[in-house]
Amino acid sequence: MLPFSLPIFPLPTVVLFPNVFLPLHIFEARYRQMIGEALAGDRIIGMVLLQAGYEDDYDGAPPVYATGCSGLITHAEKLGDGRYNLILRGLEKFSIHGEEVAAVGRLYRSAVITPIDETVRATERDELRRERQKLQELLTPVFSGSLDGRLPDAMPDEDLINALAQYLEFDPMEKLALLERQGALARCRAMIELLEMKAMIAEQGSGNGDQGTVH
Repeated sequence: MLPFSLPIFPLPTVVLFPNVFLPLHIFEARYRQMIGEALAGDRIIGMVLLQAGYEDDYDGAPPVYATGCSGLITHAEKLGDGRYNLILRGLEKFSIHGEEVAAVGRLYRSAVITPIDETVRATERDELRRERQKLQELLTPVFSGSLDGRLPDAMPDEDLINALAQYLEFDPMEKLALLERQGALARCRAMIELLEMKAMIAEQGSGNGDQGTVH
């Protein structure tokens, strides 16, 4: 279980999914402080997405979306000037209820959160496997007609779906919408719909003489 209170790392373009790895470079003073304290504790931070218009108050506390994902720092390299190179592994989706008042001397933000259980029910397993196969068929053109060695069949369905949601070239709001879906089955279906829509738009663009692409 996650702690009730979680330090949060808001970014404008990054969405983390459970059990997916994310490299990060930490250079701002407030986040260097956050990482230093996390490494001295449970090594867990929360990744959240900044809302549009954050530029006007980036150094303050601009609004963030309520759904995020916790991450465990699995590797940390502290550089000579205090910056960090990290590897974060997604742990669990959460919902933010509110932010805490910062303690004296603390530069970073923290939030009161509730973890969201996304355990796949036994009754969903067969349907999830079928939806995964449909998703992989849609992705075949993206990988030049061959998925051999790219999407390991032994990877658990929910882990593969989360990895694709994070690593495919969706924009941040599309990724957030996928994260907000409740569980791997709903996320997979939403990704299929998104890819089908992008393929249709690309086909229409190609028909008009444009070079459509599917991401």
